[in-house]
Amino acid sequence: MQSKDQPEVHKHADRPIVGITLGDTNGIGPEVVLKALQDPRLQSMCIPVIYGSLRLLKRYKKALGDNEETNYHLIQSLDQINSKKINLLAAWDDDPEVILGTPTQASGWAAYMGLERAVADAKAGLLLALITAPIAKHNMPKEFAATGHTDYLARELGGGKSLMIMAADTLKVALATDHIALQDVAKSLTPALVKEKINQFAASLRTDFNALQPKIAVLGLNPHAGEDGRMGKEEQTVLRPVMQELAGQYPMLVGPFAADGFFGQGAYKKFDGILALYHDQGLIPFKTLAAEEGVNFTAGLPIVRTSPAHGTAFDIAGKNIASESSTRAAIWCAIDVAKRRLNKVQPYPRPDKTPKPL
Repeated sequence: MQSKDQPEVHKHADRPIVGITLGDTNGIGPEVVLKALQDPRLQSMCIPVIYGSLRLLKRYKKALGDNEETNYHLIQSLDQINSKKINLLAAWDDDPEVILGTPTQASGWAAYMGLERAVADAKAGLLLALITAPIAKHNMPKEFAATGHTDYLARELGGGKSLMIMAADTLKVALATDHIALQDVAKSLTPALVKEKINQFAASLRTDFNALQPKIAVLGLNPHAGEDGRMGKEEQTVLRPVMQELAGQYPMLVGPFAADGFFGQGAYKKFDGILALYHDQGLIPFKTLAAEEGVNFTAGLPIVRTSPAHGTAFDIAGKNIASESSTRAAIWCAIDVAKRRLNKVQPYPRPDKTPKPL
């Protein structure tokens, strides 16, 4: 049941209202969003709102050779949503030129404008979930001022704190540090940071992914997890003391493990979540094992945020070969978690990779 103090826009909605940004408009973002929304079951599960423009989507569909008319409901604000259609909110006035495969200042600005408008609606409590298509950081405007979506959303919505989780049905990998240089990782791994990330991870596994007593593995920073201090001491000075402190709170918190053997021997299958200490330590095995179904999930925000587990892929933009599977998984994941947070129903079963007509 919805609370009485929710914004008016939610009171007539029997499904979560989810915002979807297009990312860099010259990458594959618009393509994978358009393809994912062709699944006819989505509108029975959520009320989708695309932040973009009709002219841009028409140009994109034409470039892809798709001449089929899409019946969008055009809106200027979320109080105009139609719960029976795909809503398209005008996020900018002047459309950027579509130059597929080439990141431009204009396509970066459009990505920012769509994201900024969606975040404003999220701050107002008008969105229960946000799905973001990929951006290219180097052509985002100076107003973005972040290393990526996760950093931006943490600043705008999470009080500066968030946790990046790469999520699939059978594998969830969180990052203690994310978009920082490798040379800065060790000095960033303070006891306070590691404790904060473990707490965030455990809370998200419980609340968002229904692991009531989460079994969490922590990876070591150094080769062989430091081998008792012979190859680095962070395991002894930072990781183990924090894990011992939290042992009473999380009895199934174990590690630190040597990352290569942990994934190579399949030990990851025994855990609800794995805390990796830096970007590539977590993302290389995740994308190797779960790329097609993988979702980038941001914990620690007041709304649900997901994203496909891939980038802008400028090299294949406009060729109509980009797979929408990760974007579709991101939408389903956002719906599941939003429903779970509302305690309305049990999460929907994950659909087949190839949607079947109703």
